[in-house]
Amino acid sequence: DAPLVPSGGGSVQTGGSLRLSCTASGYTLADWDMAWYRQVRGDDCELVSSIGRNGRIYYREPVQGRFTASHDKAKNTMNLEIVRAKPEDTAAYYCAAGSVRDSPATAPCQSLQLYEYRFWGQGTQVTVSS
Repeated sequence: DAPLVPSGGGSVQTGGSLRLSCTASGYTLADWDMAWYRQVRGDDCELVSSIGRNGRIYYREPVQGRFTASHDKAKNTMNLEIVRAKPEDTAAYYCAAGSVRDSPATAPCQSLQLYEYRFWGQGTQVTVSS
């Protein structure tokens, strides 16, 4: 399957901002449910945000008001804007797309990649220093 290619991320100080993007090729992101996960430690990924095919957007409570997920149909990308970053946002972030009505809140990253989402991007590291 065509991959999701991530870009962005990196290091930022507390209170700073950054942007993550994932570009799809060979298929149309708008045809799928989209999600952003992050892996803080261990093998589990936690859901950060999701965008349903119906346009409904969900945010995990700790990131509400600071993270903004969007989908650029013209560029076939999904984006995650982070403002007022906190050290606890430090993680490897993954973008995903698939036919997933209810995105799992927490699950092993490998399980999400193999069984839940058809398309899974490589992780991109975000580091927030205090």
